[in-house]
Amino acid sequence: MSQSATLSDYRTALTTPGARLPVLASALARLPVAMIGLALLLYVQRATGSFATAGLTSAAALVGVSVGSVLQGRIMDRVGPTRPLCATAGLTLLFVAAEVWAVETHQAEWLMIALAFGIGLTEMTVGSASRSLWVRLVPPGPVRQAAYAYEAISMEVFFILGPGLAGLMTALPWAGTGLVAGTLCMVVGGLAFALTPTVRAWRPSRDELRPVSLLGALASPGMRTVALAALGFGVTIGFVEVAVPAFATEAGAPTMGGLMLSLWSISSVVFGVLYGVRPWPRAMHLRLPVLLAGFALLILLLAIPSSLFGLGLALLAVGILITPQSTAHSAAIELVAPAGTTTEAFGWVITSVTLGLAIGQSTSGQLVQNFGTSWSFLAAAGAGLVIAALVWAFRGTVKQSTLTTAALVNVEEKLG
Repeated sequence: MSQSATLSDYRTALTTPGARLPVLASALARLPVAMIGLALLLYVQRATGSFATAGLTSAAALVGVSVGSVLQGRIMDRVGPTRPLCATAGLTLLFVAAEVWAVETHQAEWLMIALAFGIGLTEMTVGSASRSLWVRLVPPGPVRQAAYAYEAISMEVFFILGPGLAGLMTALPWAGTGLVAGTLCMVVGGLAFALTPTVRAWRPSRDELRPVSLLGALASPGMRTVALAALGFGVTIGFVEVAVPAFATEAGAPTMGGLMLSLWSISSVVFGVLYGVRPWPRAMHLRLPVLLAGFALLILLLAIPSSLFGLGLALLAVGILITPQSTAHSAAIELVAPAGTTTEAFGWVITSVTLGLAIGQSTSGQLVQNFGTSWSFLAAAGAGLVIAALVWAFRGTVKQSTLTTAALVNVEEKLG
């Protein structure tokens, strides 16, 4: 699993028979992934005037995503993605409509938070299904690694577009435009993905139908360590996603908040392609803590600038370690996830990241409201370093899973 992917491997993966339609549809469905949460945060902030309330509402949606990702992933491993995705499409629309009603009619804060949780719970987890589909389309090796890298890089492209679109749409006469437009884009793309011939033909394998522990993918110690690394990744980003719009608001340019967050995704995509060709550290059990610690240290740069221009430069520097972490999480799943839990395992990564985002955003909202943005950036770096130290302490669980997987591959090659 330490294999490098060449640029030709990316082309091979994306032109694999049966891949084109799901790739295009999933791209449409995942485009608003980084848009909906931020659009909800900015919408509520505009309506209530409070970053603290907006942070709690957005965090509730992220907690909902964290729960829904695992539940939907476990169901998909058993019945395939088509039926679960079609069911959640309708539920998402209902919860978004209810949230808009609650905000527009100035309902109680607890109701807005509860409806936001429902939005997240029913959000279509096309990302988990899309990532798991590559196991069925391409064999293990560099081409599959290129497919996983594509998934991570494409997500960063969406993180470039999403915050910018959310910021621009929130500035329109009606601040809820971004939330509604993002939801419709996700539903249309998600349904298109679910109904492609390749996805409709998805049938669980014999391994996937085996009884699994109640813990599912988390029964593996290595999977728990990967989830911890993903949690740290989410926590650090969550702090920044609230602090940057707040910094822009203090600078007198509130509509620039979303556009500023797009900057770190630009460097993330560019560096992510290069990193996929030659990842470092090579060993996965070292890669996870080292990348998280490096990311946390870079975030300290965000506490230095006093202008939007300086913050933009700092965000470009910090962004170089975003995609490498996402790619490492995806690649590590094959090493640590128990048989029959592939989609659920990726759901746990999403859950960990979104729980981290929820923790970071809700805490950052309070810090920004009471102490200022610099304290939020410093807290983000501190939290990231603490969790990186924990991942380092448990790195042996990932190493053991790597050795076991390598041994099984050798046996299969000899038998073949």
